[in-house]
Amino acid sequence: MKKLLNTLYITSADKYLSLDGENVVVLSDKQEVGRVPLHNLDAIVTFGFTGASPALMGACAKRNVALSFLSQSGRFLARVSGEEHGNVLLRKKQYLISEDKQISLDIAKNFITGKIFNARWVLERATRDHGMRLDVERLKRVSGQLKMSLSSVQRCDSVETLRGIEGEAASLYFSVFDELILQQKEDFSFHGRSRRPPLDAINALLSFVYTLLLHMCGAALETVGLDPYVGFMHTDRPGRTSLALDLMEELRPVFADRFVLSLVNKRMVSVSGFYQKENGAVIMDEETRKNVLSAWQMRKQEVIKHPFLEEKVEWGMVPYTQALLLARYLRGDLDAYPPFLWK
Repeated sequence: MKKLLNTLYITSADKYLSLDGENVVVLSDKQEVGRVPLHNLDAIVTFGFTGASPALMGACAKRNVALSFLSQSGRFLARVSGEEHGNVLLRKKQYLISEDKQISLDIAKNFITGKIFNARWVLERATRDHGMRLDVERLKRVSGQLKMSLSSVQRCDSVETLRGIEGEAASLYFSVFDELILQQKEDFSFHGRSRRPPLDAINALLSFVYTLLLHMCGAALETVGLDPYVGFMHTDRPGRTSLALDLMEELRPVFADRFVLSLVNKRMVSVSGFYQKENGAVIMDEETRKNVLSAWQMRKQEVIKHPFLEEKVEWGMVPYTQALLLARYLRGDLDAYPPFLWK
């Protein structure tokens, strides 16, 4: 099992990253403000505008440390990649299967089965834990509709149909998402998903955390030797990590959405940490971003029992374990890809 190392997050726009020996050095106005041993890291994510030195980029590529550049709002910009060390036979199998519509559909069905199953579980868990504070009848009704969506997934005969089922299920799930916000309701009410740009604080949190999860999925796929850009459900598009988007689908509800809800319901964030830009986009300020990232790191270290492997793993290892299971399926070691079905 891969050791869960740390991710270094640079949240300030004016920070520059450089390399000094075996250390990542964080500079502000050419003055050192931080230093971290590179061997302690498995990823670096920077929200700054000043960038990183070529020496650090080269060291990260050589040591397989994922170095990603994001905008201040959390939009993915670029990732530094080194020489590919993935199993060439595994990647050739991946490319071959991606051209097979039926096998691609079978894999995509399992991704979406995991997503809808986990979304339904989020609602069921809420009714169990907070039944006195929720419209249980409404949540149970949507849960039942999601259960029917699971049956529709198994019957569908094309990726296009599957996308339609997934879209309808997501709409159902988000139609009651506001019910799950138990604290700070006036400040963090949810009226529907808005993405580009996020138009309220909850959507800003969701988009930001989804970006973090996508980064983890992309790095996990590269680690096990798969190409994150060649997917089975999301179509190929230059610059889009389609397989990482596929993989993260089943993890959105239980990993990302529950995390966002906990941030609000435990009052770990407040509406004062968000501001609106001229184009209507709502983004978090630097201090809130730091708090969210700190909480995200802590969540990644929480230990759970993996439902398929039946082994204890950290939440932060779940994208890696799923990537590993996908690789095993593509190699023929498993009869099917087992989605992450959490209860």
